[in-house]
Amino acid sequence: MATRDVENGPVLGTPDDFSDRPERQGRFVVHVVIAILVAIVAGGWGYVMWTATGQATVPQQVVAFDASRPDSAGITFEISRPAGKSVVCRLRATDANHVEVGSKEVKIPAGEGYIRLKERLDTSAQASSVHIQACYLV
Repeated sequence: MATRDVENGPVLGTPDDFSDRPERQGRFVVHVVIAILVAIVAGGWGYVMWTATGQATVPQQVVAFDASRPDSAGITFEISRPAGKSVVCRLRATDANHVEVGSKEVKIPAGEGYIRLKERLDTSAQASSVHIQACYLV
């Protein structure tokens, strides 16, 4: 590609042939507005994720379970509850295919510290395991 016309000078012209580029105004303002919108969206998403976790969880641990009977299953578990708060725990029994065959909600009155509980769940079929699905403060 030829960059110079022999008789007339450069094909595209010289810098003096063009007018000055206009100043770009308001670019800083646009960046600030975008940054504010991103901060609002990120803060809103953080709030949604924070509130979606629901009620405060309670530390719990399964000590033992007994799934030897075809119509019921037993579980022994411990929870740690703060003073003055009652707790609700949802217990769940599943079969060998991880299908729920029984469940029970246990309401534990207000108290303080660790408590060990034994519960029995009625099941619709032979259970192979029993676990705590969730415990939360009420």
